[in-house]
Amino acid sequence: MIGRSLGIPAFLVVFALAASTQAQSVKQFKIGTGHIGGTYYPIGQIVARIITAPPGERRCGEKSPCGVPGLTASALTSLGSVENVEGVSAGWLDAGFVQSDVAYWAYTGEGFFKDRKPHPKIRAVASLYPESMHIIVGWASQIKTLAGLKKRVVALGDAESGTLVGARLLLAAAGLDERRDIKPRYLAPGEAAPKLILGEVDAFLTVSGYPEVNVSRVVESGDARLLPISSQVIGKLLTAHKFLSQGAIPSKVYGKNKTTPTVNVNALMIVSSEADPELVYRLTKALWWKGARQLLATGHPKGKMITVDSVLDGIGIPMHQGAVRYYREIGRIK
Repeated sequence: MIGRSLGIPAFLVVFALAASTQAQSVKQFKIGTGHIGGTYYPIGQIVARIITAPPGERRCGEKSPCGVPGLTASALTSLGSVENVEGVSAGWLDAGFVQSDVAYWAYTGEGFFKDRKPHPKIRAVASLYPESMHIIVGWASQIKTLAGLKKRVVALGDAESGTLVGARLLLAAAGLDERRDIKPRYLAPGEAAPKLILGEVDAFLTVSGYPEVNVSRVVESGDARLLPISSQVIGKLLTAHKFLSQGAIPSKVYGKNKTTPTVNVNALMIVSSEADPELVYRLTKALWWKGARQLLATGHPKGKMITVDSVLDGIGIPMHQGAVRYYREIGRIK
């Protein structure tokens, strides 16, 4: 016997072999999110917790999520939507959070991706929640409208972010040229917020679920305020882009502001078309378990808006067959 010949008790050999088998069955699942101060990252952490179920762990019930057996998920910071699309397509991310407009253009090779490689393999798992365009200016500045951004230093988001995609749509609708009319800076909100306080930028933009941490910090400190989008600009945006919807940031979200008219896109969770259908089916089922709903609702203010009733909203790309299977089972897809 192997155990006896090595001087090791046989039961330890059996235990070691079993442990080895379990270790081999564990699948690491990487979810691309966004910056730590944004909404994608904390929501991604909750989703990772919901779908994680290492071998031997039992935690399935009314108040605790079931997870996907053998799956260990982790939420990774990233530059945002564009990088997440590229990561999922290339295979170094298993899933990613992506704005619905970025997903549509990446899939079709249009808009922001007109001069880039298209990504026809991306597939939706769920529409999670609406994201709002935030425009933040100094509290004492004379900027009252989007036209007031002319000749100003404006942070438009990272080069690989969904914020930059949305910012360009907004500028075009307002009749502002990115290069000629403003002084653009390509900074993430976490970098732009302190520069706004220091006077190094006049405004910064972010497309995020509210409340956004960096916005909260500068607005609630009294250093900044939100800039509303006029009804004329909103009308142009909605007419030109069907994946956008009219939105508003409630006054109670950031304190010292009135309700702020804006536009929304939807945050999607995507995977590759090559992802295992059974895995995606189990992942989708785990995401909507009753215990998962409780974690989302209590884990982040935006989590309360993540419901199965709106899971199909604003999706402009094909849905993964594993997700379709689950939504058909529960009657969301006929």
